[in-house]
Amino acid sequence: MKEQTKAGATKKAPTPKAKASAKAPSSESKIDGKSLTDKQNTARKNGMAERAAEQLKEYFPDVPTEQLWLRQKNKGFSTIPRTLPIAMEVIDNLSKGQPAGHAYFALWCRAPDSPLVVVQNPIVFAAEAGFSGERTVDTWRRRMKRLKELGFIQTRKGVSGDFHYILLMNPNVVIELMHKSGKHPIQEELYLKFRDRIMDIGARADIATAAEILEASR
Repeated sequence: MKEQTKAGATKKAPTPKAKASAKAPSSESKIDGKSLTDKQNTARKNGMAERAAEQLKEYFPDVPTEQLWLRQKNKGFSTIPRTLPIAMEVIDNLSKGQPAGHAYFALWCRAPDSPLVVVQNPIVFAAEAGFSGERTVDTWRRRMKRLKELGFIQTRKGVSGDFHYILLMNPNVVIELMHKSGKHPIQEELYLKFRDRIMDIGARADIATAAEILEASR
C-alpha cells in the first residue's frame, strides 16, 4: 500500500503548477534587453520621480515650489513624446531651407492630450511656429505640407482650409518607417541617437509596430 502511494505521488509530481514555475525564470530573462512591461514602466517612472524629488531638495533647497512649473499643480500642459527633440532634428534635416521642426513642436503643444489638433485659426498656429510677415499663413502651410509628406501628420480639410484637422502620428513609428523603407533617408548619426533614446525610455514596442506595418505592406 505504501509503495503504491509513493508511486502515485511520483506520477503526480509534474503538475501544471510545477511546469509553470519552472518556466518562470526563462520568461523573465527574455524581458532583459527588450521593451518593458507596464508594471516595469510604472516602477521605473516612480523611481525616477522619487530620485528627481530628492535631487531637487539637495541641489535647489532654497527655490520655492511656487516658482517652478509642476504638471500636477500648474495649468496648461501637454503630453509629448520624449523623442520629440530628435524628431524635430530629423524633420529639419529632411526639410533644409524650410525647417519644419518648430512648427511640429507647436502642434504638439496645442494637442489637447489627444493626437487630433483642430486648427480654427491658422494665423495663431503660424505665429506660434515663429512665422511672421505678409505670407505668414502660406509659410506655415508649406511646413504642414512637408510634415505630411514625411508622414509625421495626416490632415483633413475644414473651414480653415486644407489643414483644419491635423492628426499627429507617433513620431517613433514614423522615424523607424522612414529608416527601414529608405523613402526619406535619415542620417546614420541621427538614427543611432534615436535608437539609443528609444532603448532608454523603453519604447521598443514602437519599433515592433513599424516592422509590422512594413510587413503588412509587402
